[in-house]
Amino acid sequence: MQLQIIQNLIYEIRGQKVMLDFDLAKIYGTETRILKQAVKRNSIRFPKDFMFQLNKKEWQEVITICDNLPGGIKYSPALPYAFTEHGVTMLASILKSTKAIQMNISIIRAFIALKQFALSYKELAQQVKELKDTTSNHNARLNRIYQALETLLADKAGQKNWDDRERIGFKK
Repeated sequence: MQLQIIQNLIYEIRGQKVMLDFDLAKIYGTETRILKQAVKRNSIRFPKDFMFQLNKKEWQEVITICDNLPGGIKYSPALPYAFTEHGVTMLASILKSTKAIQMNISIIRAFIALKQFALSYKELAQQVKELKDTTSNHNARLNRIYQALETLLADKAGQKNWDDRERIGFKK
């Protein structure tokens, strides 16, 4: 159940699966400002591929898409930070409470489950594509066979009847 709740808090922004700072703060049992302070004090641990701040347009898209955001968060003037899977892992090294470590393990498991689902989806999509290619090739072959049969039938209709044709060979 906990895994499902965490998976619902993972968003896709800039082509990456991320979690937002206020959701992480809630999961870790801390305030968002405390989480942000800890991140700012340890900014060297969070390169751009681990964490980035949303711009206004991205934040508006998240607000529009997600109807389960806390009310106060929607109107906050501060733009949230987005943490990738690696950024969430790095948070465990700066938030050292027992709850933070336990929740971090659950979050990493959620990211892994999403990756496994994406891989199986990709394989399934490839199989569907191959089937579609095979089917379209098969349909083209059947169309050629039907055209050849129609041509033969048209030629047959244009020929004389067997009884009406002139005999070849020995005649009586």
